[in-house]
Amino acid sequence: MTHADLIVIGAGQSGLATAALAPRHGFERTLVLESADAPGGAWPRYYESLTLFSPARYSSLPGLRFPGDPDRYPTRDEVVDYLRDYARRLATEIHTAATVTSVTRQGDAWSVRTGDGRAFTARAVIAATGDYGTPHIPSLPGSQEFAGQVLHAADYRSPHPFDGQRVVVVGGGNSAIQIAAELGEAADTTLATRRPIGWTPQRPLGRDLHWWLKHTRLDVAPIRRLLEKVPVSVIDDGHYRTALERHGVDRREMFSRLTAEGVVWADDTKETVDAVVLATGYRLAFPYLIDSGALDSDGLPLHRGGIATAVAGLGLVGMEFQRSFSSKTLRGVGRDADHVLARLHRQRP
Repeated sequence: MTHADLIVIGAGQSGLATAALAPRHGFERTLVLESADAPGGAWPRYYESLTLFSPARYSSLPGLRFPGDPDRYPTRDEVVDYLRDYARRLATEIHTAATVTSVTRQGDAWSVRTGDGRAFTARAVIAATGDYGTPHIPSLPGSQEFAGQVLHAADYRSPHPFDGQRVVVVGGGNSAIQIAAELGEAADTTLATRRPIGWTPQRPLGRDLHWWLKHTRLDVAPIRRLLEKVPVSVIDDGHYRTALERHGVDRREMFSRLTAEGVVWADDTKETVDAVVLATGYRLAFPYLIDSGALDSDGLPLHRGGIATAVAGLGLVGMEFQRSFSSKTLRGVGRDADHVLARLHRQRP
């Protein structure tokens, strides 16, 4: 049995930022438990061409500037390299290949167990696994009879396997647009959405959108409830919109069902389709917290700003709109981690 002041579950951007800030709040020994074989969270599993919509200057974790030109938009592999470099610099034990299976309260401490039988205890635990481990697969009528391929964006890597095929990408967010834009060069591609695609300029009045969010403070907590209700919009400097047009990627209303050969569009037109890529987002899931007393009947955490309200000594970092518009981003997780750590420290006996 290994004991620590704090156990952080997940070594992605949220977990690493939390571990970096923990000593400032009196947590002398912190352990990070990561299910993968290396730090980096979900980033190494994203599609190869993924590019951030935030420039490098707004993509840093606490204490380490993102390297290179601060005005460029980093790629997936650059983020992975950055996170792994960040992990190497931490004076924190990171246990990889350690999938947490249960977190339970035992007296004044938490008991944390992993799938390979290891056991840990800590005064406080922070769940920083986010939602990218649980892709949302919507119910598609006719999916059982469809003979083509249906995959989530979480399993999409590059357009090469789809050369010459007829592909439908479902979704109207940033990932859907990026994937459709590059698929269009290799395959006959259509975007299927339930509403028209909304576009947000990436550099209004010559300044990156994130500059405006920072200096107008539109991403601070009092505004977040309004932002949650804003329709999904794609951030673009014109590159992706142009790529869609150049490659002939059209947008159609979501199809009504799948058939053995393809799809039935909203106007009852049938079309043969080889593959459907679901860029339909992710859902929060904390299976290891099922017996913790921290979840509601739907399996979602009961919390206020990342502090569990049903149990003591448990925090969460990395959830969308947790405290602000940027809570789920590289630049936002540090601010939330600082908030959660400070309040957990006050709870300590």
